This record gives sequence, C-alpha cells and structure tokens, in this order.
Amino acid sequence: MKKILHADCDCFYAAVEMRDRPELRDIPIAVGGRPEGRGVIATCNYPARTFGIHSAMSSAQALRLCPQLTLIKPDFDRYREVSAQIMAIFKELTEQVEPLSLDEAYLDISDVERFKGSGTWMAQWLKKEVLRRTGITVSTGVAPNKFLAKIASDWRKPDGLFVITPEQVDDFVAELGVDKLPGVGPATAQRLKQLDITTCTELSRCALPMLLDRFGKFGQRLYELSRGIDHREIKVHRERKSISAENTFDRDLTPAQVIEQELSTMVDKLTARIDRHGNPASSKIFVKLRFNDFTTTTLESSAMLPSIANFAELFERAWQRGQRPVRLVGVGIRLRDAEDSRQLGLFSTAPDEASSVPEDQ
Repeated sequence: MKKILHADCDCFYAAVEMRDRPELRDIPIAVGGRPEGRGVIATCNYPARTFGIHSAMSSAQALRLCPQLTLIKPDFDRYREVSAQIMAIFKELTEQVEPLSLDEAYLDISDVERFKGSGTWMAQWLKKEVLRRTGITVSTGVAPNKFLAKIASDWRKPDGLFVITPEQVDDFVAELGVDKLPGVGPATAQRLKQLDITTCTELSRCALPMLLDRFGKFGQRLYELSRGIDHREIKVHRERKSISAENTFDRDLTPAQVIEQELSTMVDKLTARIDRHGNPASSKIFVKLRFNDFTTTTLESSAMLPSIANFAELFERAWQRGQRPVRLVGVGIRLRDAEDSRQLGLFSTAPDEASSVPEDQ
C-alpha cells in the first residue's frame, strides 16, 4: 500500500515576509502587484483573509476590501532561496520528492523505515524541522494516494496535520463535496449540480458510460476520484510541457496596439527563456488572450516557427474570437516529448492545427 505525504507551506510568500519583518505578523498583508498596474494578489496572510482577500484577486479589489492592507512587492529570489532550504529538508526524509511549486510537494514515504514507518511521526518531524530551520510553518497530509494526501494537507490549515488511513478512505470520500476534487472548477461543479450531484457519494452512483458521455475522458477521472482511487506515481523529475511569457497590460489595448507596442518585447522575453532552457524542440506555438470581459482563449499552430510575424498572425486570428479590447496576452511554445525529439526535426511540418483550450474544467 502506498503512503504519500503532501506538504504545503502556509501562505508561503507572506510567511517569508512576516518571518523577516515580525511587525507584519498581526496585520493584514498581501504579496502582489501594484493596483495602478493591474496587479494581482499572489498570496496573503490569514488576517488579510478575514476580509475576503485571496490569491488571484486584483490588488485594487483587495485594497477596497481592506483599505489598511499592507501590499508588498514580491521578492522571488528570496522565496526561491527559502524554497530550496525546505525542499532539502524534504529530501532528508526521502529522495522520492515531487515539487509542485516553490512551497508545495508530494513525498512518497512508502519505503521510509525511520520513525518506525509512521506517516504521522514523519509529518510531525517534517513540520518541526522546517519551522526550526526556516521559520516557515507547513501543513501536511498523509494518505494512500496523491489526491487524498493533498486534500488532507488542507484539512486543518494553517499549521495542520491530517492523516487518512486506508481503512478510513471510503468514509472520508463518501462525505467529500465534488468541488474538492482536483480538476473540478466552478463550471464542472455547476454541471454536476444540475445532475443533482454535490457529494462523492452521489457521484459514485453514476455509471462510467454516463460520465464519459457527459464529461468526455474527464469522466473516467471523476469515476475514480469519487471512489478514492488515484494511481498517479510520484514524479521525481517533472517534464516541462511548455515555455511561455505573458503580460497583463496597464490598460485595455486594441489589436494594433498589442502588435505594434507589446508583441516584440514579449517574443524577445520568450526567446530568452527558450535559450535558458537549452533551446528544446517544440511541437507548436501558441498565443493566449484575455479580453476585457475576462474571457480567455488560446490558439495553437503546429505549422509555424516561433517568430514575431507568426505570433502576430496567430494573435490576430485568436482576437477574432472575441473582438474586444485585450487586457492580457501570452506567447509560448509547446515542447516535444523527448522520444519524439530524437525521431523528428526541430519543428513539425504537419498541417496547421489551431485549437481553443478551455481554461476551467
């Protein structure tokens, strides 16, 4: 039986700021961009959350909710340094670590013999050592798979520890809301609600063919998660799928303004990032647009090289879908699988394949 530990630092960026500036501990703070530049909140501390502030909220809205909010510019170099210290502690427990971000990781502790193999004791040690050495609190969850371990780590935040044993899985999942399932965003939750499905118990009563018919291949995932099933393994080496650069503008722009004023800088930034990653082989280029009504579309092509002219053409075609002023644009490349890269040339010459990628499923 697998034993997976999920560790998630509590409000990580804000926690680093509060650690280094103790006077910030008891007042509402948020880390994010300036409101006049359409900045968004990356994270906030718990005093700020009592005002309804959360990550991905615009900084302007956060300040409306809490005028006394202290807004801090992100210092990613410092956050990466603290993250490296924390990940090193994780690897003292096991080398089977899958980082998900700077402040979050899965650990496969199935074969760890320390602490008499107790997941609870391992989680307690991890929390204690991270706090002692870095000053950062970590919430942890232990369960038989990744899906349940991640939910468990969030169960008693902040500074939580929650364990789901194999014997407890069925009862725990039975009462779980479908909105807690990974991949179920507001749109999918609403579709399930229209079917009178709000809990995993109700979802588990659905036949697999019906779920496949209603939700496509994601129906298989829903069928398994509603039964507490998750076969995903820990990936120690995560494969990068894409490289991109994007920008949220200070004001809404017309297509001409994007192409004339912004696109060249963004493609230069993308090219620099591709260079830093050793010029990996790509299979497609893509552009992402967010219109001023916050709808988002992504358009891809497998027949174009990553050049300014090609990104401009793809952008114009994507803009036709909304035909509104634009608040955000991204450009990027999809990376070819390593095996494909050995067999094919640098860029595909297949017919053009442009597609829209939905954001919330």
